Amino acid sequence: MAVQHINAISNRLSLRPPQRESLEILARVCEIIELSKDADPAAALAAIKSEFPTVEDFEREFPSLCFALATGVGKTRLMGAFIAYLHLAEGIRNFFVLAPNLTIYNKLIADFTPNTPKYVFKGIGEFTTTPPVVITGDNYESGAGVRGGRLFDDGVHVNIFNISKINSEVRGGSAPRIKRLSEYIGQSYFEYLAGLDDLVMLMDESHRYRATAGVRAINELKPILGLELTATPQVEAGGRAVPFKNVIYSYPLASAMTDGFVKEPAVATRENFDSNAYSAEGLEKVKLEDGVRIHENTKVELEVYARNNDKPIVKPFMLVVAADTNHANALQQ
Repeated sequence: MAVQHINAISNRLSLRPPQRESLEILARVCEIIELSKDADPAAALAAIKSEFPTVEDFEREFPSLCFALATGVGKTRLMGAFIAYLHLAEGIRNFFVLAPNLTIYNKLIADFTPNTPKYVFKGIGEFTTTPPVVITGDNYESGAGVRGGRLFDDGVHVNIFNISKINSEVRGGSAPRIKRLSEYIGQSYFEYLAGLDDLVMLMDESHRYRATAGVRAINELKPILGLELTATPQVEAGGRAVPFKNVIYSYPLASAMTDGFVKEPAVATRENFDSNAYSAEGLEKVKLEDGVRIHENTKVELEVYARNNDKPIVKPFMLVVAADTNHANALQQ
């Protein structure tokens, strides 16, 4: 039955090989561990380690697994595949999706909304007549996500929240807004979610907020399963990179480039360039300026080509490789 669901979802969502492999791993995990609030995390870890030795620890009080996929491979579509599989194969109806910031939060809401260009469930027949209900950090207080005693409400609920907003709410030891009493619900929405016996948490770009106070508060929801998706399965601590201990599948940038999912980058170089003539900061500035210049020229050429040949305009991307997240922030500034 699992293979049947995997094949159907893979075909309908046109999953790429690394996405399908990730889905197959999730299906196997569902076979070897108990998805339940009462399940023993130690027993689940032992079962998973026996088949997936890269998983050393869940790093949470519930089973949590990281799928480390390079940017550009399609993590959002994979989230859609995960939710579709868990609903169709395991009967799970409640999902909690964490976004790292406002931009990705808004993008996820759009991608989980029917009739949008990148709708993640496009082609999933079971969701055509009854699309999942999307509850967000902006409308949950209305009680939109509470099933209560409503008849025939057996569909999927996808809760999408912005962790950076929750982090700002918990500064100084305050409780996040989601934990406060709602007059529409009669309890806090957090209490409602924590009481569900089939809640699965999906964490997009989890490396950005893994150690924050906001996510520690969210961990108290005690979902039956956590699924982390990131291209950077490590966090910075004391000036060094600390790898995740729960990576169950890794598909790095080099593999994505080899397989053609991410294009080979064109590297900006200068003829007869003497790097010794520059300080470290000056050299970085020159590199960034050269990269931006080539990026702008490429953008113009692509637009001219598209207009002359009646083709859609393709947007170029500039990839900047940094030593770590602190270096990346400095480069961004």
